[in-house]
Amino acid sequence: MSKEVKDFFSTYSDFVTKVTSEPSIDLDALKKSFDNIEESSSIKMPRLLTAALGLGSETGEFVEIVKKMVLQGKPASEDNIFHMKRELGDIMWYWTTACASLGLDPYEVINENQKKLEARYGEKFEVDRSEVRKDGDL
Repeated sequence: MSKEVKDFFSTYSDFVTKVTSEPSIDLDALKKSFDNIEESSSIKMPRLLTAALGLGSETGEFVEIVKKMVLQGKPASEDNIFHMKRELGDIMWYWTTACASLGLDPYEVINENQKKLEARYGEKFEVDRSEVRKDGDL
């Protein structure tokens, strides 16, 4: 590797460290962040972390199957549908864990989502309503 490339990556690495939060690079700061969240709320941080990491990884596994079918010619076979079904089950497990960590009733989460989408789209999806949202519509 050339000196210029090494210098570039060294400089960039220093920059990345400068713009990274303390809990992202220091274990004691991370523990304090966990403690602060648990002390100031009813959130159960171990379960929330489990849910967040699991949702990301299991969703990635589901997306990988879809990617291979759509972009790489993998067949939409019963085996692949079964594999997606199993990944969706894993996603549901982590979603339920997220609800539990936040003290949320899963039925209320689904109901709130339905109300949000009904307010946004009414009876029919429209791209404009997806891209241009009202104030407060996250």
